[in-house]
Amino acid sequence: MEYTEKEKKLKEIVEKYGSAVVAFSGGADSFLVASIASEVLGDEAVAVTARSPIYPSWDEEDAEKVSEETGIRHIFLDSQELKNENFAENPEDRCYYCKKELLESLDEIRKRLGYEKILDGTNSSDFGDYRPGLRALREFGEVVQSPLAEAQLEKEDVRKIAEKRGLPIADKPSSPCLASRIPYGDRITPEKVKRVRDAEEYLRSLGFRIVRVRDHGNIARLEVAQERIPDLLERRKEVAKNLKDLGYDYVSLDLEGYRTGSLNPE
Repeated sequence: MEYTEKEKKLKEIVEKYGSAVVAFSGGADSFLVASIASEVLGDEAVAVTARSPIYPSWDEEDAEKVSEETGIRHIFLDSQELKNENFAENPEDRCYYCKKELLESLDEIRKRLGYEKILDGTNSSDFGDYRPGLRALREFGEVVQSPLAEAQLEKEDVRKIAEKRGLPIADKPSSPCLASRIPYGDRITPEKVKRVRDAEEYLRSLGFRIVRVRDHGNIARLEVAQERIPDLLERRKEVAKNLKDLGYDYVSLDLEGYRTGSLNPE
């Protein structure tokens, strides 16, 4: 199926919902959904971005910026995941509690506006990964819909369609919440999350677009794209000093480079 046909199918799926609140993280998947919803549903669609210490600040900035640039109706909501003990204890199904709280907040907005559906950016590729948050989607039943998955679009399809539409973050790397940098079982605290955020913001300022700072207590384990490992090694003294200033005692480089879900259970 050509991308023009896939885009057409996606539009038809979103249009049938009638009205919708779109969970807009600032990433390429949810941006495509928000863009399509804005186009086919008009004022009957609103993109909503959660603000929280666990979300990267650059995603919030991207969500606001691209909404203004493209005319997508957009609002923020403040979420409180760190106050939820089920989440803060950091079990392996941590993402379930986070997603459930987000959907509950989005559902309140949906009801207040009188809209039909909540749309999220889950695509077909997501079903092959460890994603306990998908359980929360199922619990909401027909209220929550995943149009990308319904259209059988995989991650590469999303990027191709977004690029075709000229969306400004079509090639943006995935950016899960900062809690995903903390190994399961280690309590998630505001201090740990802030340290990770500050460390990654610093590394991004050096030009490392794809980067993860895995927080192992007093050790920071850095993951960057494999082709950028030599660049990081060239700046190892500077990087080590800055991360130690943030509170880490040791700074290590993962020689396998960045890979999705390196802290997920085997």
